[in-house]
Amino acid sequence: MAPVELDFDSCYRAVSARDARFDGRFYTAVKTTRIYCRPICPARTPASRNVRFYRHAASAEAAGFRPCKRCRPELSPGDPGWDLRGDLIGRALRLIDDGAADDTGVAGLARRLHITERHLHRLFVTELGVGPLAVARTRRLLLAKQLLTETGLPVTEVAFAAGFGSVRQFNATMRETYGFTPSELRGTVGPLSESSAAGLRLRLHRREPYDVEGMFAFLASRAIPGLESVDGLTYTRLVAGGTLTLTPGPGVFHLDVKLDDTRQLARVVARCRRLLDLDADPDAIASALGATSLEPLVAARPGLRVPGTFDGFELAVRAIVGQQISVAGARTLLGRIVSRHGPLFPSAAVLAEADLDGLGFTTRRILTMKDLAERVADGRIDLDGGQEPGHAVAELLKVPGIGPWTAAYIGLRALRDPDAWPTGDLVLNKRMAALGIPADHIERWRPWRAYAALHLWSSK
Repeated sequence: MAPVELDFDSCYRAVSARDARFDGRFYTAVKTTRIYCRPICPARTPASRNVRFYRHAASAEAAGFRPCKRCRPELSPGDPGWDLRGDLIGRALRLIDDGAADDTGVAGLARRLHITERHLHRLFVTELGVGPLAVARTRRLLLAKQLLTETGLPVTEVAFAAGFGSVRQFNATMRETYGFTPSELRGTVGPLSESSAAGLRLRLHRREPYDVEGMFAFLASRAIPGLESVDGLTYTRLVAGGTLTLTPGPGVFHLDVKLDDTRQLARVVARCRRLLDLDADPDAIASALGATSLEPLVAARPGLRVPGTFDGFELAVRAIVGQQISVAGARTLLGRIVSRHGPLFPSAAVLAEADLDGLGFTTRRILTMKDLAERVADGRIDLDGGQEPGHAVAELLKVPGIGPWTAAYIGLRALRDPDAWPTGDLVLNKRMAALGIPADHIERWRPWRAYAALHLWSSK
């Protein structure tokens, strides 16, 4: 079955113009060199008769093309189309980026999506031309390539950090796919920067414009004491077996990681990208919202993003705790949970059995958190990408104490639903009234109502 085809003329015009808006949306494969590139590659544009276009890097690699060493496809931002669609393929790709296929194989990935492995394979081949196993392998190879060229990690550690089961498998796969070994690639890299040589620093690329100050201000006001902190434009948080720090640079965020087990690196990278909403398409969002009553707000805050979360369950508890109290008050209560059950935020299984008495919560609020924790722990609710957002929200509404506002807020930040709207939010209602925006305009902001909400929350 042939994969869904891209429009050749549109792709070729984008490549000829080196249009950054299309970076991550497709890849250009050159028949004469057997290399595939990003649309922004600085190399001379090849003749149209010599190129093919692929939706995913795995599709290009399966056809026998190698990644370009100049434009480095491993640095592409993600395709924003998958988040907008929120379908099975999009959710499967998110879970693969999160390392799910490395942890449980394709069979486990299919189980988490509640479909058969055969059906998952058929969907991938129809959409991308390759199966989920090939996509997972390409994700491992591209992460390994970035680690080899940007960090001082030994080749052995690179293999495991990228998700390979053994160094032998890593060497064989890279030689078979790219035509060189990891050591040979490392040998072509010039001197590493001091920060890269001393620790593990990676670049997370983003699309411009990006409202860095707005993102860090949002995270700072909600940072849980003892778990995370924001100092100016530096965000730091504890993760399993270590810490991560995010700082902005030109066109990128620098991710500095210290991990006891580098096999968790892929998951850390994927979750940092979601936390910072790095795969969004700011031009498409601004074009849609800027043509509505939100035009002054969009013009005032170009590149505004929807802050995500590092952990879906943690965000859901934040939303419950934050019901009808101030942001500062919620931070204090969440900090008490971490202080008693930390140093990390407790997992769903831990919180379901945790003692939350004496922390300042009402009995009803404790019951709501524990009910949610039980449902997440036993798999009825998946807040990290496995469930279709609408289905997850419907399951959340079954939890006593979770209403439409809370479920929508979780959908907005944890489920990455770009059209989530926190119905009944008092601040949103006041801002709309102050700006003279009628309630029926909310429907005009589809499918970007989550971004409309952030513009209104951020307005003065």
